[in-house]
Amino acid sequence: MTETELPAQLADIREDFLALEQRDRLLLLLEFSNELPELPDRYKDHPDLFERVVECQSPVFIFVEVDAEDRFHLFATAPRESPTTRGFASILAQGLDGLTREQVLAVPDDYPQSIGLTEAVSPLRIRGMSALLARSKRQLRERPAH
Repeated sequence: MTETELPAQLADIREDFLALEQRDRLLLLLEFSNELPELPDRYKDHPDLFERVVECQSPVFIFVEVDAEDRFHLFATAPRESPTTRGFASILAQGLDGLTREQVLAVPDDYPQSIGLTEAVSPLRIRGMSALLARSKRQLRERPAH
């Protein structure tokens, strides 16, 4: 996938991070952590649908939904006291939302390494974000197309 093929939402997020100095990237990540979308009511009482992302140091749970128009939606929960993990989940939830199956599956696996946070956060945390993306793609592959 070339630069131009990266979905606009993810490309914009990456550009926003790369335009900042290293210390300000952490502040942007914190903003994302505060913007993690709330779970829709239909999922709030169904923790059984969510998969734990064990690669993350904090308890993060995700669930992928494909709507009737075959559009992707990622729902995630992460504790407020884990802003890095919440931020990563929020980046993916917002950046992948509404994309087609093909667009999501075509997102480069190294997208987490491309947004300029590798010097600001530990490799273990970057691996957690990579796992969030990989598990999202796996769940999507397991969902039947409409």
